[in-house]
Amino acid sequence: MSDQGQDPKKRKGVQIKVPEEVAKGAYANTMAVFHTREEFVIDFLNVFPPSGVATARIITSPGHIKRIIRALQENLRRYEDRFGPVEEAAPPTTGPMGYA
Repeated sequence: MSDQGQDPKKRKGVQIKVPEEVAKGAYANTMAVFHTREEFVIDFLNVFPPSGVATARIITSPGHIKRIIRALQENLRRYEDRFGPVEEAAPPTTGPMGYA
C-alpha cells in the first residue's frame, strides 16, 4: 500500500490513472461490511431516511483488507497528531442499519 519504509532508490513508480468519474468521489455517511472466506465486500452508503443509496462497493481479499485497516489506522494517527483527537460519533440506535 505504501512504500514509505523503502529506500527511495528501490521504489518503483506505478502511474495510476484516475478516471474523471472516480476522481469526483462519492459521499458516504455509513457503510456495510460483508465477507466470505475469499472476499470482503464494503458497501459505502449515503442514507437519508427514509431512503438511501449505495455510492460505492469495494471487493477485496482478506489479506488486502488487513493492509487497508493498517493504512487507515496509521493515517488516522497522523491526522490526530496534527489536528487533535477525533471523537467517534455515537451510532444511530433505531431502525434497520440504525436509522428510524
